[in-house]
Amino acid sequence: MKIQVAVLCDAATSDNQSKLNILGAFDSIYAPKFPATQPQCTVALRITFTDGDEGRHQLALNFINADGKSIMPNLPVVPVDVRFPEDAHFATCNFVLNFQGLTFAEPGLYSVDVRVDNKSLAGIPLWVKNLPTTGH
Repeated sequence: MKIQVAVLCDAATSDNQSKLNILGAFDSIYAPKFPATQPQCTVALRITFTDGDEGRHQLALNFINADGKSIMPNLPVVPVDVRFPEDAHFATCNFVLNFQGLTFAEPGLYSVDVRVDNKSLAGIPLWVKNLPTTGH
């Protein structure tokens, strides 16, 4: 299995598992004060499964800080059942996972760890920064 797309964005949709539509991809958040809350964001994933990947899998996400500590523990695991039609050699699945109220205790580097069957397949970096002030 291979990740084709792994991105944080404002919103995403999937059209019958064929098209992944992404709106407002980002890798930085600016906050005026800390702790800071991101009201809503989406993790959009497109994963291609190949021969040998058929069967049941577990997709898990973990938002972590620079020290590797989870900032949103106990996220539910997403079950994935991969089946190929007889004439197919691969299957591509889109995942749109929405999150509300992410809280960041302090500015710094964060990441979204993407795992399938407890194996890390991607890390989506996120830099949370202080909102620049104007020098008046």
